[in-house]
Amino acid sequence: MLNITLYSRKNCHLCEQARADLDSLQAEFPHRLVEIDIESDPALHKKYLEKIPVLEVGPFHKEAPFTRIELAVTLGAARDRQAALQKLAATASAAPLDAGDRFSLWMARNYLWVVLILFVFYVGLPVLAPVLMKAGYTTPARVIYTAYSPLCHQLGFRSFFLFGEQPFYPRAAANVSGAQTYAQATGQSEDDLLAARRFLGDEIVGYKIALCERDIAIYGAIVLFVILFGLSGRRIPPLHWALWLLIGLGPIGLDGFSQLFSQLNLPFLAQLLPFRESSPTLRIITGGLFGFTTAWFGIPYMEESMRETRDLLMKKFATLK
Repeated sequence: MLNITLYSRKNCHLCEQARADLDSLQAEFPHRLVEIDIESDPALHKKYLEKIPVLEVGPFHKEAPFTRIELAVTLGAARDRQAALQKLAATASAAPLDAGDRFSLWMARNYLWVVLILFVFYVGLPVLAPVLMKAGYTTPARVIYTAYSPLCHQLGFRSFFLFGEQPFYPRAAANVSGAQTYAQATGQSEDDLLAARRFLGDEIVGYKIALCERDIAIYGAIVLFVILFGLSGRRIPPLHWALWLLIGLGPIGLDGFSQLFSQLNLPFLAQLLPFRESSPTLRIITGGLFGFTTAWFGIPYMEESMRETRDLLMKKFATLK
C-alpha cells in the first residue's frame, strides 16, 4: 500500500478535485492518505500557498495543477518503485553478503570521492603536460598530448598556455584587445588547423594545455560542483531540466554552433551568419555554465540512487550479523 501526503487547505477547489481523484483511484492504487492543512503551520503556509494541492508519494512530488491521468501515472510509478525495492530487499535478506555487496556498499558511500578523483585526474593531466614540457620531460608530456588528442581538438588558438607571455593566443577574428594573436605569436597561419593542432608551444609563448579552453572550463566546473555538493552534506536538490537546457546547454550551443556554421564558407549562410570566432572569455563562461549545470542536474540524482543502494545493503548487512 502506498503512503500519500496531500498538502491542502479549506475552500480550495483544486484540493477537493485532487481528493476526489485519489478516491477514484483507490481500487487501482491502494493507498493510505494523510492530508495536511497548510493553514495549521506558518512555514507550510508560506511554502505551499501558491502550489496547493501538493502531493508527495515516496520520492515523487506533484504540484497543482495536475490531472487525474497525471496523478495515476505518478501513483503507478510510485507503486512500481515500491515493488522493485521490496523485491530487492527480499533478495538482499535471502542472499549472503559477498565481496560484490561489500564493494557496492563501499562505492555507494564513497562514490562522490571517486567521481571527484576521476575528474581531477582527467583535468589535471592536461595541465601537467605543459609543466613537463617546461621541465624538459618532453616524452611523458607528448604521451599526454597524444592520449588526449582523440578527446579534444587541441587547437593552439583555442587553448591555454603556461609559462609564456600570455595565457592564450586567440585568432585575430576573436577581437581580443591587448592580446597578441596566434599568428603574431607563432608565425603560423590561423587557417592551418593541422599545424595549430600540432603546435605544443615553446619557451617564448609557453606550452599548451592538452585540453582546449572550453573543455578545461567544463570539467573544472564539474569538479567545483562536486566539491560544493560534498560540503553541503549532499543536500543540494537536482537542477530542473528546463533550467539545464536554458542556462547550461543554451549558451554553449549558441556560441559553439554559431562559430562552427559561420566558418563553413557556405554562401547561403554568409549573409545571415558572418564569420565569427569565439573569445577565450566566452568559451570559459559557456563551458563553465555547461559543466556546472550538468553536474548540478546529474549528481543529486546519482546521490538518490546511491542512497537507496546504501539503505538496502545496510539492511542486508544488519540482517546477516
